Amino acid sequence: MLVAALAAGAWWWFGHRPIPVHTAQAVAAASDPSAGAVLQATGYVTARRQATVSAQITGTLTEVLIEEGDRVKLGQILAKLDDSQYKAALDTAVAQAKAAHALVDQFQAQLAQNLRDATRNESLAERGLISKQAAEQSRTLANSTRAQLVSQQRQATAADAQVTEAQVNFGYCLIRAPFDGVITTKDAQVGEVVSPFSAGGGFTRTGIGTIVDMDSLEVDVDVNEAYIGRVTPNMSAEAVLDAYPDWRIPAHVIAIVPAADRGKATVKVRVAMEKKDARIVPDMGVRVSFLEAAKPAVAEQAPKGVLVPAKAIVKRDGSDSVFIVTSGTAHRQTVQPATQAFGDMRLVPASVNAGDSVVVSPPDDLRDGSNVSVQTH
Repeated sequence: MLVAALAAGAWWWFGHRPIPVHTAQAVAAASDPSAGAVLQATGYVTARRQATVSAQITGTLTEVLIEEGDRVKLGQILAKLDDSQYKAALDTAVAQAKAAHALVDQFQAQLAQNLRDATRNESLAERGLISKQAAEQSRTLANSTRAQLVSQQRQATAADAQVTEAQVNFGYCLIRAPFDGVITTKDAQVGEVVSPFSAGGGFTRTGIGTIVDMDSLEVDVDVNEAYIGRVTPNMSAEAVLDAYPDWRIPAHVIAIVPAADRGKATVKVRVAMEKKDARIVPDMGVRVSFLEAAKPAVAEQAPKGVLVPAKAIVKRDGSDSVFIVTSGTAHRQTVQPATQAFGDMRLVPASVNAGDSVVVSPPDDLRDGSNVSVQTH
């Protein structure tokens, strides 16, 4: 009886002990629509539209309304200059223009009176009541007054132009944003003198700050001239910022600059980023992968099913089979693998789901329902 019990225990132990196996996960087989990289190059983010904002007249700053990082709109006031001199010049021009127009009114009234006098004297001269000379003198006076009126009207027009000039100069005391953008540098402070011209000596600022249109950001890369033939306009590309190596930005080639750098033996290529983000700033380092054209996708050719290691498929009872591990138990599943190979993987169109754990190189004693112990190494 003891011998029988020992034999039964041994049979149970060897028949039900977990079989050590290695597993791999089945992955979905989807066609890769992305094109392969034919060339890589490095470069920097640049702004096609940026400006150092300065005053159009020389003056002293009374207010500076910007800081680095501020977003500004077209026409927004960025700084103000001392406008007392230009305000006085504007007031003077306006007063002179008013005086000129007053003289125009005076000459118009005088001309009207002289014309009436000339008409009256000519009528009297025809009747012999006054001399013809007196009538002619009246007509000459009217014509002279007319000429004076025309001259004064032109002077009034010139005075109006001076008012416009004074208004423009007065408006220049407000420094405005030339376009929408972000302030990247602030170069002047209240009390400093700014001028559109460099006065030398370092005491006069030529700009109050730099504004960048973030929508105009692109990438300039240097491509070795030996490989520039692989790059074409509108070619698809992918940009990866050095600061964010896991972020892939779709891009395309804008233009190949028709000039080579003799010292570096490179040609500059302009690349547009198709997605803009606040994280992208000028002068960031970028790696660009130029992609070959993707082949048109054909729906019926797209592989369906999952990919499993070729070593997971074994012959059992004359059929191709895989063992799927669930809760420590191996379940045999008959499969019909496709003839198409994907490296060391095989395509299984049905019977296995993505995410299933399949046994790699199943041992000969592995059967449907066997207990298994998954080995990690």
